[in-house]
Amino acid sequence: MKVVNLRQAILQAWKERWTDYQWAINMKKLFPKGPTWDLLGLSDHLLEQALVGPSPNPLIMSYLKYAISSQMVSYASVMSAIAKFEDYSRELCVKALLELMDMFCDRLSCHGKAEECISLCRSLLSTLAWLLRCAAYCTEKLKEGSDGTYGEEQLELCMNQIEKTVSKRKNRALLHIARLEEQVTWTNLEQALIKLTENHNKISNQQLRLRLEECIGLVKSIPVITAQSEQNTKMEFPTVHTLIMLEGTLNLTSDTQSLVEQLIMVKRMQRIPSPLFLLEIWKACFVGLIESPEGTEELKWTAFTFLKIPQALLKLKKCPLGDKDFAEDVNTAFEFLLKLTPLLDKADQRCNCDCVSLLLQECGKLGLLSESNMKNLVNKRTADRELAPRLKSAENASIQPNPGLILRAEPTVTNILKTMDADHSKSPEGLLGVLGHMLSGKSLDLLLAAAAATGKLKSFARKFVKLNEFAKHISGEGSKAASVRALLFDISFLMLCHVAQTYGSDVILSEPSTSGEVVFFETWMLTCMPEEGKILNPEQGFRADPTKVESLVAHLNSSTEMKLVQVKWHEVCSCTPAAILEVLNAWEHGLLTFEAVQKITDNIKGKICSMAICAVAWLVAHVRMLGLEEREKPLQMICQLVTPLYAENTLQFYNERVVIMSLILEQMCADVLQQTATSIKFPSANLDPIPYRNLLPVKKPIKEVLITNFNDILNKGWVDSRSIHVFEALLHMGGVYWFCNNLIKTRSAPSSGTLPTLALLPALTLSSHLLCSLVWDSAHTHSAPWSDTRPTLALLPALTLSVWCALSAHSSHNKNQATAKQRKRHREDIEDYINLFPLDDSQPSKLLRLLSSNEEDPNILSSPGDRTMSSSLSASQLHNINMRDPLNRVLANLFLLISSILSSKVAGPHTQFVQWFMEECVECLDQGSRGSVLQFMPFTMVSELVKLPAMSKPKTVLAITDLGLPLGRRVAAKAIAAL
Repeated sequence: MKVVNLRQAILQAWKERWTDYQWAINMKKLFPKGPTWDLLGLSDHLLEQALVGPSPNPLIMSYLKYAISSQMVSYASVMSAIAKFEDYSRELCVKALLELMDMFCDRLSCHGKAEECISLCRSLLSTLAWLLRCAAYCTEKLKEGSDGTYGEEQLELCMNQIEKTVSKRKNRALLHIARLEEQVTWTNLEQALIKLTENHNKISNQQLRLRLEECIGLVKSIPVITAQSEQNTKMEFPTVHTLIMLEGTLNLTSDTQSLVEQLIMVKRMQRIPSPLFLLEIWKACFVGLIESPEGTEELKWTAFTFLKIPQALLKLKKCPLGDKDFAEDVNTAFEFLLKLTPLLDKADQRCNCDCVSLLLQECGKLGLLSESNMKNLVNKRTADRELAPRLKSAENASIQPNPGLILRAEPTVTNILKTMDADHSKSPEGLLGVLGHMLSGKSLDLLLAAAAATGKLKSFARKFVKLNEFAKHISGEGSKAASVRALLFDISFLMLCHVAQTYGSDVILSEPSTSGEVVFFETWMLTCMPEEGKILNPEQGFRADPTKVESLVAHLNSSTEMKLVQVKWHEVCSCTPAAILEVLNAWEHGLLTFEAVQKITDNIKGKICSMAICAVAWLVAHVRMLGLEEREKPLQMICQLVTPLYAENTLQFYNERVVIMSLILEQMCADVLQQTATSIKFPSANLDPIPYRNLLPVKKPIKEVLITNFNDILNKGWVDSRSIHVFEALLHMGGVYWFCNNLIKTRSAPSSGTLPTLALLPALTLSSHLLCSLVWDSAHTHSAPWSDTRPTLALLPALTLSVWCALSAHSSHNKNQATAKQRKRHREDIEDYINLFPLDDSQPSKLLRLLSSNEEDPNILSSPGDRTMSSSLSASQLHNINMRDPLNRVLANLFLLISSILSSKVAGPHTQFVQWFMEECVECLDQGSRGSVLQFMPFTMVSELVKLPAMSKPKTVLAITDLGLPLGRRVAAKAIAAL
């Protein structure tokens, strides 16, 4: 149908003075089977004919109003037609258009296709730009002083319409989408806004001017479409406390940046004010310091508190936290901390020093506190300490406090690293002196703790690996050089064993060598060194040359002293397990007496302690494989090897080396001695048992232990180091799925007093596949943990836990921060994920298809061009998602399950859970950001989500859709326009 016929029909109606309903009936008779009225341009033609003269044609305007009311034309087409009118001097016409807009601008909607909804967004933006230009024209007239009364009236109408249009949240959301969709139109709007801003100051009417300022501010606030959440009014945040306790207890060697990112995430998700956030960090540090066992654990916590946390705060300072000056927040946090006098006095008593003053000095050095604030805080704490009880007895007054020693050890680590970089072959004696000094007292543990807290332990360990490798090489040496080389090998071996036991073997392991070079200590550590939870194969020690093994056995059984010249110590250590097996077999068959075996063990531990460690390591693995009656002689050999040999011919630093050896052997033998109920006295080890060993009760089900300990920390409101080690042991014993399944199903109904402690949950481990199974079970059975009569209380732990863990896991995963927690995961855990979500040939395509699907069938899009655009945008959205990654696969399956629940016709507790889950996801997102986890949400979920009353909000739709993609904007526009 030609356009001219439509125009003629409008003119005929005007000439014959049809009423509005007669016009509508006749129009449908004239155009019975034509395209839609919007495609014919009915709104444009009606306005064109209505606004021919200086004043609007009331009859044709009534036709347009009837068309709007009867939905013959869309709101988008009417607003687009209005925005084309630019003759603002025709005041009556402008007034008529403003009145026309008043009919529908506060109730815009569209239930058509996504393209129609996007068109509504564009036309609304164009109309707002038109309103601003109209208002700017009015202010120009007022500035010129022409007909002020009528100009003010028209400006009032413009402002009324701007306020009515922009103040509605739905309209603001549509305008936000249009701003991203139509950059040119938004630029034009900004130019009109600038012109209006320039003119408003020249308006004489103060009331009018103030109201115009409000309108301008309202338009400027369109990009900020999400309201800021209310500030948290709580004073305690156990999640921060738990995270710090977890890091200080298990992850001293983890990257500081990783800790900072986790802290920022917790702060953002819980909306914690900065001073209280920093206060919670300090409180957790002091609690950890007070309760840590004496020895290595205490040094770890000291290094964590006085070295790592200040460095972490320095990185936090560089991150935009959205608060006021960071130094002022740190000062306020310390002001709060000084009020916790009992906590600080207890820490001072434990450390035998003024802990807060030392901490303040460190913060001052890093620029976290101003000089004046630091002095003020130090003076306050000094005054408080005058009233504190005496810290320690007189006999302990001479003992140097650990905080001071740790702070002095930090620069020493740097100096040692420089010394280790020198050429070892030039001055091995000088290097030996440095290493001997490190072995004295608790110097080694101090240096290792300082290195771990400052991120230098990896480099520290690599230097000793290189030194151990250097000691393997021989080049025409005399007896003195041979003695030095033997000591360098032994001391480096002992130090590396101690580091591996104290901080984990991952600290020592290097990247795979491209040259295929085999590093002796790394190979031995992986195949022979016993660790908690590690199963070894005793036959790993039989790969040595049989000739060399035979020679070593003969030498050990002889009465001659072992010569050091030309000895390849790494080969000796490699042959030791096979030699021990020969000796053990000979003893068991009566070929050797107890005294002969004693002489052999004395020869093993007589020169270098490394041989004794290699021998005991193999014996420990061997004893695990034996029956009860076969263990006696191997255990006796272990007893002989752990007893030091004090003789005149021992090498230099023997006493110091024996102390380290005893500590290493005690750790190695702990599990076997417990299993065999054997008691061995380690002469140089601690009088107290090894901290955090054998924490699980012998005759108690581990599920009961888990529930008991979890309820204990809920009752206390905070997690201690011992509980963390218990949970770690339970996790290793039961596995990830068992741990999470039983934890999430713990049905302890929290009272109102314990509800805040549920914030502890995110610090514990959770796998998203468990959440999938729980939601699925609740949809089909009545066994879900929230199927009781109080779903709110039962759902809250699972809900908060699942969302926070999903966000934190995906954030850390994407930044490739391999923290100590992640590195310690067993391969079985990864295999659990693969078994639960098998990756076959069909699943990836199904996931990609569902994730990228539009809410409309591509076959019914308006044109082939649209179909191409849709498919290409979907591909670009998923371009960076690796669906072979276990975490990505878990998250994708979780959202596919949620999508299927929403699309089902049966509602229940699972539907409520999905609603609360998505609400929590939205609440935890950054302002104005979609968030990484929600990228796995299929687009088809959006239209289903808005059917839930709590989710039918423009703010929610904008949060869960990816507005950076055209397809995402279409989906969001369709969902919001239908609200």
